[in-house]
Amino acid sequence: MAPEQLLSVGIDIGTSTTQLVISRLTLENRAGPFSVPRIAIGEKEVLYRSAIHFTPLLSETAIDAEGVRAIVAEEYRKSGFRQSDISTGAVIITGETARKENARQVLAALSDFAGDFVVATAGPDLESILAARGAGIDEYSKEHHEKILHFDIGGGTSNLALYENGALTATGCLDVGGRLIKNERGRITYVSPALERLGAAVSSVPIPKAGDRAEASSLEPVVSALTCALEQAAGLIPPDSLLEALMTRDTTWTPPEGVDGVSFSGGVADCIWSPPEDAFAYGDIGVLLGRAIAASSAFQRTGIVRGTETIRATVVGAGSHSTQVSGSTIFYRNVSFPLKNLPVLRLTADEEGSGDALAAALRDKAGWFADQGGMTQIALSLRGEPNPAYGRIQDLARGIRAGMEPLLERGMFPVIAVEGDMAKVLGQTLWPLLGTEGAILCLDGISAGSGDYLDIGAPVAGGAVLPVVVKTLAFQSQGSEKQTQGGNRP
Repeated sequence: MAPEQLLSVGIDIGTSTTQLVISRLTLENRAGPFSVPRIAIGEKEVLYRSAIHFTPLLSETAIDAEGVRAIVAEEYRKSGFRQSDISTGAVIITGETARKENARQVLAALSDFAGDFVVATAGPDLESILAARGAGIDEYSKEHHEKILHFDIGGGTSNLALYENGALTATGCLDVGGRLIKNERGRITYVSPALERLGAAVSSVPIPKAGDRAEASSLEPVVSALTCALEQAAGLIPPDSLLEALMTRDTTWTPPEGVDGVSFSGGVADCIWSPPEDAFAYGDIGVLLGRAIAASSAFQRTGIVRGTETIRATVVGAGSHSTQVSGSTIFYRNVSFPLKNLPVLRLTADEEGSGDALAAALRDKAGWFADQGGMTQIALSLRGEPNPAYGRIQDLARGIRAGMEPLLERGMFPVIAVEGDMAKVLGQTLWPLLGTEGAILCLDGISAGSGDYLDIGAPVAGGAVLPVVVKTLAFQSQGSEKQTQGGNRP
């Protein structure tokens, strides 16, 4: 039987630019001929890359939702694909756009462009990972057995992802980006509050003001400081107050020791290798920052790895790498797919130790997910066990049934993600305890923690597996001081 193929779309609405990528994902059965099927995403092929559009804004605090929708609709037309052709995908709002007052409305306006499976997220950790994977740095680190620090430098901030031998070991975010200073007709029109904080913390760096002349020489101290902060973040020179001043609020980053190389993506990365002659070609400091990074002796000394993608790394990662598939021993009944934005409740090993402990923990912690409308549908994350006895499965099922009683009374149903290979038998045991009229979903091969969210798409591969994204939603309420990651820029 020929492998099943899915079309996936990635739509990235960044601080500076909006873009779209359509990819083809091939599902493969990696199990032996006499084993339980083990379906995984094999080949990923990008079929269409959109033009790079400036993100349309109505004001400094609002995105032009209709303008974004028009961009996406036109790119679909140019690609030759219909909305009905798309099986899965991700719509992500990144950087300062994630803090716009109408970010959620923009996502709602775009939801029908990503088929039945839409991811709407703006967490800096997730974008750091998507950008690094979209640039191929995870595979490079694995193949070369090296520790590589990847910077995705957009308009507002830089997302950091550290890979060692192919494994992600740390993520972070800095207030370093190409549009921290904007200019028009030779005059500075905008200076980011991040630079004002930098000036207050490091008095030796003069911070320009709106109305000042935009000249490369006068902006050199700021650009040099931003580059130095990146060098410090990579552990190439000792950190000082500069790095601390540019750390994105509510995030932490410890410079790694002994990286084997650094890599870059985002709009500024294009300016590292192919900067335009005009230093202010994009009306910001992105070209100057790209040139400074290219000239950095610290980066040259450790070595710069050029990834497979630069400005499109995040959107390629969103379209091709955000989707996972569940294990094949799944169980579901009476579920209306897709399921979106399910908050994850992760229990400790002790809480999973017995059915009674599990029930008590569920009853106690389910209240964490109450909102103004009452209880919220949640996804329970369990570690599971290798080769559990049937009595143990019955004990867990009874514990889940008892612990979920308050949720069941409010119309919720069990959604259980198990790391181990026991979801099917757990579901088969639990379902009769619910009554066969109820809904239930148990899936294996998924590891998620409290604070994560799950999107679960409609079954694929003949109903054998489910496409899943484990993600973090980091929308900030209006007026929040927390800053997230920067988007790409041209």
